[in-house]
Amino acid sequence: MFQKILIANRGEIACRVIDTARRLGVATVAVYSEADAGARHVAMADEAVHIGGPRPAESYLRGDAIIEAALATGAEAIHPGYGFLSENPDFVAAVEAAGLTFIGPSQAAIRAMGLKDAAKVLMAKAGVPVVPGYHGDNQDPEHLAAAAEAVGYPVLIKAVAGGGGKGMRRVDRAQDFATGLESACAEARTAFSNPAVLIEKYVEMPRHIEVQVFGDGTRAVHLFERDCSLQRRHQKVIEEAPAPGMTDQMRAAMGQAAVRAAEAIGYAGAGTIEFIVDGSDGLRPDRFWFMEMNTRLQVEHPVTEAITGIDLVEWQLRVAAGEPLPLAQEEIGIKGHAFEARLYAEDVPAGFLPAIGTLSHLVFPPGVRVETGVRPGDTISPWYDPMIAKIVTHGPTRAAALNRLARALEAAEVAGTTTNLAFLARLARHGGFAAGAVDTGLIGREIDGLAVAPPVPAAARVLAVIAAAGLHEGTGAGFTLWAPLRRAVDFECPAQLQITGPNRVCVEIAGTAHECRLAPDGWWVDGLKTSARFHVKPEEITVFLQGAHRFARPDPLDRIAHAPASDLTLAPMPGLVKAVFVLPGQVVAPGDRLAVLEAMKMEHTLCAARAGEVAEVLVAAGAQIEAGAALIRLAEEEAA
Repeated sequence: MFQKILIANRGEIACRVIDTARRLGVATVAVYSEADAGARHVAMADEAVHIGGPRPAESYLRGDAIIEAALATGAEAIHPGYGFLSENPDFVAAVEAAGLTFIGPSQAAIRAMGLKDAAKVLMAKAGVPVVPGYHGDNQDPEHLAAAAEAVGYPVLIKAVAGGGGKGMRRVDRAQDFATGLESACAEARTAFSNPAVLIEKYVEMPRHIEVQVFGDGTRAVHLFERDCSLQRRHQKVIEEAPAPGMTDQMRAAMGQAAVRAAEAIGYAGAGTIEFIVDGSDGLRPDRFWFMEMNTRLQVEHPVTEAITGIDLVEWQLRVAAGEPLPLAQEEIGIKGHAFEARLYAEDVPAGFLPAIGTLSHLVFPPGVRVETGVRPGDTISPWYDPMIAKIVTHGPTRAAALNRLARALEAAEVAGTTTNLAFLARLARHGGFAAGAVDTGLIGREIDGLAVAPPVPAAARVLAVIAAAGLHEGTGAGFTLWAPLRRAVDFECPAQLQITGPNRVCVEIAGTAHECRLAPDGWWVDGLKTSARFHVKPEEITVFLQGAHRFARPDPLDRIAHAPASDLTLAPMPGLVKAVFVLPGQVVAPGDRLAVLEAMKMEHTLCAARAGEVAEVLVAAGAQIEAGAALIRLAEEEAA
């Protein structure tokens, strides 16, 4: 076993690797950018080395600086985590040339699976079924359009070097192909420095089922499947293991295909074979096809660990150190069911736009596994993926594990930034999902109900008034000379509050009075126990009750009247302006593309909210802008 390793990554995966290394007695070295100087993974590691500026290209993608840090600190091996350099064969070669061990597959295996088109050809030769499509080298737009016609719409355009849903576009009609191709290639160029794409038949009722494999360079085993069908914008939201509806025959067929795939390239370490499955007629062994192989540890690996009892990071370290596979295939079994939900800083009603902010409050319920790279007080940066945590639950049955997940999501407390927590909780309670009727289109079909902002319970609003008055921790004994003290509370709506006794308050909102009392077990409102918790800041109050409900605290000195809806298109987040599609004087219709903003490794299209004439274009392609920056101004609408 190694004595010291360097982790060439950040955030929750770096922390995850450190946890296992500690348990095995292995010292760890962290690397960090300027933006991560105070990050959790830096604090957890035994040593830490600064490697550059906040942009990934200035730090976490600098293989030379990472290798230099490993040599300077006496690390024997480098764990790449996922993302960044984890699937870069040139980095693997450089690590080995420096006399260090790469904790992962060989550069040859990564190259074999690095391009989706070449990987599909290789898998077909190995007897692994592949999706119908075009995987050739000709990237001429007309040729690709003809290939799409031959495959038959709908089709999926996918970056050959892609991953994480980047460089991927579904196209339903021939007339939309050119726009989809342009967008996919631009995103692929930004994310992978490779704009090449392939074309695949889009499966109408697809399920995304992947198989965890582990090899020693000669032989491989599989650790069963994960269902990752709950996706939005081709990115996974909730994953589970095993897959609902899986039969013994289907599991055997997929497991054997995954092992053939791994052994065909002499795979060593943890990897995932991703399959697209036609779920229109149940799970059938003749209806699954190879999509791609991820030659690294997956974000969702904890659900596999939960059902098998195996620490995959430990296996990575042991096999990289020269040990054989710890278990044979027949020694690996499934126990129970597990789910993982990805908690992100993002605005779901606004189209899942990434959010930034400082995590002023972060509490997770006991009894669940939480993988996180942040702590209260940490800032969600615009430079990296906005993941806050992965929440993992396990139970003896699928229903039990899912119920635990729903309750954990409902009990989690996050303040300081906008999150997808309410969306995840609603998804975990979705009837179709609970019944196992999952496919990659579920979220898209149900988005109107899933993305709507949660209703604010009356009790939460009442308790926010109490908190705004500074009484959420109790009123004390108090006294009045003639009558209970009554006062107005500056709040979102007119409210009156009156202390009626020790830890007793009457709150009146919109003419309705609510009797409240603070008992040892929490606040009771109108005779009902609430179990509410509070996070109070000068500018806002968050009440955690059936979700998180944020209430702005008005500034009494602020007398600025709010104007009607602006004619400006504003940047919803910091980012890079990739393209501007309009000119002054141009007439646009609602929904027309105005500009594309790149932020947090994704492209976001900004569209016209109304019809009108472009009065000013206030930004140019290539500009780095802050959140709230004005981009496009439409001429004022003429009065009727």
